[in-house]
Amino acid sequence: MYFYTARQPIFNVQRELIGYELLFRDSLNNVFPEIDGDEATSRLIEGSQFTFGLDDLTNQHPAYINFTLETLSKGYAQMLSPEQVVVEILETVQPGKRLLAHVKELKEKGYTLALDDYQHQNVWRHFFPYVDQIKVDFLSTSTDQINIIKAAIKDFPNIDLVAEKVETYEQFELAKSLGFKFFQGFFFAKPEMVKTKALAPSELAMAELLYETSSVEPDLARITQVFERDVNLSYKLLRYANSAVFKRRAEISTIKQALVVLGSIELKRLISLLFASQLNTEKPKELLSLSLLRAHFMEAVATKAGKVSDTGSAFLIGMMSLMDAILDDDMATLLTKLPLSQEIKATLLKKPSQFGIYLDLAESMEKGDWDNVETVSKPLGVSPERIAQLYQSSQLWSDTQIKAIE
Repeated sequence: MYFYTARQPIFNVQRELIGYELLFRDSLNNVFPEIDGDEATSRLIEGSQFTFGLDDLTNQHPAYINFTLETLSKGYAQMLSPEQVVVEILETVQPGKRLLAHVKELKEKGYTLALDDYQHQNVWRHFFPYVDQIKVDFLSTSTDQINIIKAAIKDFPNIDLVAEKVETYEQFELAKSLGFKFFQGFFFAKPEMVKTKALAPSELAMAELLYETSSVEPDLARITQVFERDVNLSYKLLRYANSAVFKRRAEISTIKQALVVLGSIELKRLISLLFASQLNTEKPKELLSLSLLRAHFMEAVATKAGKVSDTGSAFLIGMMSLMDAILDDDMATLLTKLPLSQEIKATLLKKPSQFGIYLDLAESMEKGDWDNVETVSKPLGVSPERIAQLYQSSQLWSDTQIKAIE
């Protein structure tokens, strides 16, 4: 039995992470099938109880999970604590007395309830006293339709609006102006504006270190020179190398000695964390976490596939793939400032390259685009089952790294 999960972050107005919607498919015969809502919810609840820890998957944030009338009737929502889950009522569920009874019961037990992909019908007014959130597809719902929904719930201050499929900064700003409180989509992975931003000296040094450590055989002399040019980085390197985790008998006294002690794998992790954490502290940590997730996942898949010798480049591409959003600049402009290979630059600009397939796979996993995951994984020779496992382990790794730099 395999479980396939993807998570989509949900933010508040301050762009703070408030939860994840879990996307789920499962099948032994067809790896990512279009199964009905009853089976999807049932398998997800089963997996959260017996296969993976729900808190680990959502990093201690609430999980938004879709429920059908049938799965509500079976009490599956109550297998999770009210603190763990936001009960999303699927748009295919018809409002009626049976559903209303389940909603009232869940509300009395302290659960948070949301109506998914809401299309206004007057009959839903009976549910409004018990509903906490209404999710609206921002791409397919017009402003006039949104205003109708707002008018319908104006007497119910308990209800917050959630904008789904918000994919640009402009859409995010429009949703805020229309009174939405929570937001879901890929707006956070887009540049908020195009402007020129020069990388600070330490940021340039970090970019150079990322490049140097991505090589199959890193040049120790060049890496040492980069550290020696930046006092701040040297201090952090020496402190880290001198920490108790390495159980050294003697203190480290030179940059080169510290680099040898760490080794290439530990050095790459340290540099990735420093780079991600220092670039823009105003951005939501989810953006930094996603960069790390992509890096770890792409490197893991590239290693498993064995199609490229330089798997470190796959890691670097994953790390750099959201730099446009982090630095509020377009990718093409940023790449003129970084000493990256033409192959890496081509991948980041979505041009043909040998690493493009790994970035495509990472983005498809984020969106829960299971059909494309199955298609993309075939030429790599890595089973979709293994792809799902690698992605889940990369999520846990990324969350752990972010906690370490908070």
